[in-house]
Amino acid sequence: MLTLIKGGHVVDPASGRNGVGDVWIEDGRINAAPESREPDESFDASGCIVMAGAIDIHSHIGGGNVNTARLLLPEYHKAHLLRPNATPLSNLGWSTHQTGCLYAQMGFTTVVEPAMSPANALHTHLELADIPIIDRGTLAILGNDDFLLSLIRDNASPDMIEDYVAWTVASARALGVKTINAGGSAAFKENVRTFSFDDEVPSYGVSSRRIVKTLQTAVASLGIPHPLHVHCNNLGVPGSFETAATTMGAAEGVPMHLAHLQFYGYGTEGKRRFSSAAAQLAEIVNASPEITIDVGQVMFGQTVTISSDALRQFAARGSARPKKSVIYDGEGNGGGIVPFAYKNDYYGSLQWAVGLELFLLINDPWRVFFTTDHPNGAPFTAYPALFKLLMSREARREAMENLNPQALKHTTLGSLDREYSLEEVAIMTRAAPSKLLGLADRGHLGDGAVADVAVYRRDEDAERMFGAAELVFKNGELVVRQGEVVSLRPGKTLRVATQPDKAIVKKLEGYHQQRYGLSLDWFDFPDWAVGRDEPFGEVPCRT
Repeated sequence: MLTLIKGGHVVDPASGRNGVGDVWIEDGRINAAPESREPDESFDASGCIVMAGAIDIHSHIGGGNVNTARLLLPEYHKAHLLRPNATPLSNLGWSTHQTGCLYAQMGFTTVVEPAMSPANALHTHLELADIPIIDRGTLAILGNDDFLLSLIRDNASPDMIEDYVAWTVASARALGVKTINAGGSAAFKENVRTFSFDDEVPSYGVSSRRIVKTLQTAVASLGIPHPLHVHCNNLGVPGSFETAATTMGAAEGVPMHLAHLQFYGYGTEGKRRFSSAAAQLAEIVNASPEITIDVGQVMFGQTVTISSDALRQFAARGSARPKKSVIYDGEGNGGGIVPFAYKNDYYGSLQWAVGLELFLLINDPWRVFFTTDHPNGAPFTAYPALFKLLMSREARREAMENLNPQALKHTTLGSLDREYSLEEVAIMTRAAPSKLLGLADRGHLGDGAVADVAVYRRDEDAERMFGAAELVFKNGELVVRQGEVVSLRPGKTLRVATQPDKAIVKKLEGYHQQRYGLSLDWFDFPDWAVGRDEPFGEVPCRT
């Protein structure tokens, strides 16, 4: 099948295209214009913007925490239409099905679930496989598990630690590694309630800094494309910018990604001792080419915070709206589910402003990534409204009129006139994520790329334009027309092909037998268990 998307304004920074042109698709891939051939199918894109399918690098869309949130908040679940009954989780009343549809309607074709407990990998992959249309990936959580902390405490060789990281990524079918308040959940088990970057985990004598540096080195040495994804200590507390600044300083030239930096953008100025420190953080990011960040923008309204940072979620439970929460503990990874409603009061106004400041003050769109840390800052369905705020200073000023003026005085937002261009949006949501994740086959419209294409009807209102794509193609198949899903094709889950040494498997087998009385087979699974034909796509390590 030869398909032509004709006459649209193509915005594709990776291949240097920014003007009216055609896009050709054949056999699920982008192709150069063929000679002496007519298309089997043609779509008129005149008056439209044509981009590669968007990529979200940080969105909690599946796994144990997400399902616990659904159980905690049934009152927020909408009645669901009839759906296919042949999917593994089709009896759920919510909403793997809608996740894929809503993302596709906005032109997103790849989404990364950034916090998968390796012990719960099978369940996570079952749920991800139930999400239609989009491709997915996961980040495996390390940094609070006894095996790793014991290796670090006992000064195990870098090779052994690398093999353990490689085994975890391979057995969990992950796309990379995330550490969440490294050591914090382990310390929480021993009644520690505050834990900073240079604090040590009781019983192990290893600091958060040492855990982060060990994992950062292992990820880089293994050639895993995505650098270590770091959820810092002290999330959400006044003065947390100092923690983020210290963590970035520890990167020391080796790539590191900081998650949802907005939640670390807080200073201690003013009578409330809560102010914006976004300008200081942006200055550090601008001066540190090895650092990438995603924002975790706050938008107003009801949401629910989902995190494996058990220590911080435990501290936040008193702010739950409505007044209920779940805090749980487990080997390696605890967590918490705390519902929250962001209001335009002093604190909510400041958090909203901090995220926008980071977007506007970090100069390089290749190193700042578009997220709301769904659902922590806002549901991903708020993305179109956020695009509008970034692309229109007038829209920001109108929004600021309804916010707390005292909070805004403690930010720089009112002085920022920058407006994101379509090319910068395409970099931040397409070209840069594909580069960061090592997904060379997507995020662009060059020859041979996967034919993930989003076509938007040009509109001065960016929220309206990005809220409902005119056309979306996934692997060359039309899946959305005029903002409505027209095909529910299955996607794939992307994983990195790491190769651990067999010696680590023998060591882990003995460890699991001694600690749990269980074979290591309980913590692994065959691909066929996911219940899909070819459920995974392979992403090579860097050489």
